[in-house]
Amino acid sequence: MPLLMKSLPTLHFLMGFFIGSLTLAFLLRIILTWYPKVDLRNGLWPIIFLPTEPVLVATRKIVAPIGGVDVTPIIWVGLLSLFRELFLGQQGLLTQIIF
Repeated sequence: MPLLMKSLPTLHFLMGFFIGSLTLAFLLRIILTWYPKVDLRNGLWPIIFLPTEPVLVATRKIVAPIGGVDVTPIIWVGLLSLFRELFLGQQGLLTQIIF
């Protein structure tokens, strides 16, 4: 049990970094939807494309585009923000355990 308590701040940091990175990737995907001619498989874009596309494909099966606009990255930004707040926010579960 003491080892678990000592590792919680590291877990808190890593979860925050991971969620922040994914949120940034989804925000960039939202911006890239404004430029449909950008090939996400070439250049540096696969850094954003590869971690987000499997999640977006699964979500697109549930949520169809609204008026021709893909809203799935917006949904994931909202879900990640909610998850971050529930676990890592000022009143989050993991934060309350650590402090």
